[in-house]
Amino acid sequence: MRKIYFLFCLISLNLFAQTTDEVKVDLSNPYKTIYTHLHFLQPESYDEAKAARTIYGKSPEKSIEIALKIKQVLDGKGLKVNFKEVPLNAKYKDTVSDGEIKSQYVLFPDRIPEIYLGKVDGKWYYSEETNEKIFALYHNVFPVGTDFIKSIVPGFGHIELLGIELWQYLGVIIFVLIGVFLSWIINKIIFRFLKALESSFMRFSHNSLSKTLDKLSRPSALLIVFYLVEIYIPTLQFQIDINSFLIKGLEIGQIVLWIYVFLEIVSVIIEVFVSYTSRTESKLDDQLAPILSRLLKVLVVLLGVLKMLTVFGVNTTTVIAGASIGGLAVALASQDTVKNLIGTFMIFLDKPFQIGDWIEGGGVEGTVEEVGFRSTRIRAVDTSVYSIPNSKLSEIVINNKGLRQYRRYQTKLGIRYDTPPELIEAFVLGVRKIIEIHPETLTRSYNVEFTGFGDSSLEILVNTYFLSLEWGVEQSSKHKLHMAILNLAAELGVDFAFPSQTVMIEEFPEKKNMNMTYNIESSRIDDIIKSIDKKFK
Repeated sequence: MRKIYFLFCLISLNLFAQTTDEVKVDLSNPYKTIYTHLHFLQPESYDEAKAARTIYGKSPEKSIEIALKIKQVLDGKGLKVNFKEVPLNAKYKDTVSDGEIKSQYVLFPDRIPEIYLGKVDGKWYYSEETNEKIFALYHNVFPVGTDFIKSIVPGFGHIELLGIELWQYLGVIIFVLIGVFLSWIINKIIFRFLKALESSFMRFSHNSLSKTLDKLSRPSALLIVFYLVEIYIPTLQFQIDINSFLIKGLEIGQIVLWIYVFLEIVSVIIEVFVSYTSRTESKLDDQLAPILSRLLKVLVVLLGVLKMLTVFGVNTTTVIAGASIGGLAVALASQDTVKNLIGTFMIFLDKPFQIGDWIEGGGVEGTVEEVGFRSTRIRAVDTSVYSIPNSKLSEIVINNKGLRQYRRYQTKLGIRYDTPPELIEAFVLGVRKIIEIHPETLTRSYNVEFTGFGDSSLEILVNTYFLSLEWGVEQSSKHKLHMAILNLAAELGVDFAFPSQTVMIEEFPEKKNMNMTYNIESSRIDDIIKSIDKKFK
């Protein structure tokens, strides 16, 4: 029994010795060097002399100081090393940090590129640049007075509660109170500054921007406060886990606030743009405002999400590359959508029409109501709506009748073949006078002429232009013109012909001649022509 007891003790001592000697100083690769440095600075395995062996070319005292400073800087920034990403390869070459391939490994290339390892005589140490810059980095991370604050804390202040000392709880409360006060002060300052800038915006916008500026000043003040808190949070000297949590929370809050601020800036820009475009003649730029607003807001949110991913350690380069490949695949699968989007930009750049223009093209004719991302809505005369893809609309020939200076109207009046020349001339003169005194016709350019002999009528061409470009006003103008022509024809005794055939029989018992009797008395005709002014008005 005694032999078994001694054997058990020997085995226990052997296991204990193996456990204590399990972690040794190893500088064979980046992983081993970083693990050696951080392991021997933990409370349960603290040995600063072993940790200092990761520093090359310095005295033992200086190496210990540098090793401690590196650990404090990483803790103060809340940067925890993810050992799953640290290379185990002793021949590792860095191809990420810069264009030159070197035997080095940068722990946090985006956050602290100055701290990195280098290979010397087959072993990995913290680089000479790290040794030189670590003291400056320490002073940047820990504000002046950090060590003094901890030194004046009384003994009971170091009592821990849930892993946090009492003086640190008090520091958090003080930070919150100061933050609220600074936020209120900075908000007032920023609002007054933006209010002073409002006069510049009022040149383009007649609407007050006070509400929008108030929404913009508050998150801007919080942004400044969050930035200040992030700078001074290391003075509380939390553990790395708590620092990592607080700093990550502050960075997420800053990104959210930046997104909100930029969205409000977009709203201000769009509001000014809408106010400006409302005073321009073009209506197409009015339609551009909502499209531009959506595009800018999507861009702001997208950039914010990419920035947010970096906080969680996601490589944005990989995300962008994946998005590019995915975007290419989506683009190939939806070529029509991409073509329509390009067509939309071409329409806004070329401006072949405006909202409200009457256009004709591709077998469709109507009024442009809306230009969207994908298609354009055109309302026809029968009030039906056509949705034409913008890619097609940007390629077809468009007749923009809304850009006409005048609306042309042309018709032919057919009168009977037996109408005397005197009445034809009087009728032509009368129609010309009607056009001249018509309030909605262009008097300097028109034609009323006896132009030819039709199959069943003498043809008189009427070509004129209406001043109004609106379709409804044009129809009203035609009505007035037609009624005046009919009244003139009735008074002169001019009959309009219709398609017919006349059989002329010179002698027919007990039948009278079919020829009509026309009154061509000159004085009567002159009186009718002179009376047009009074009757038309």
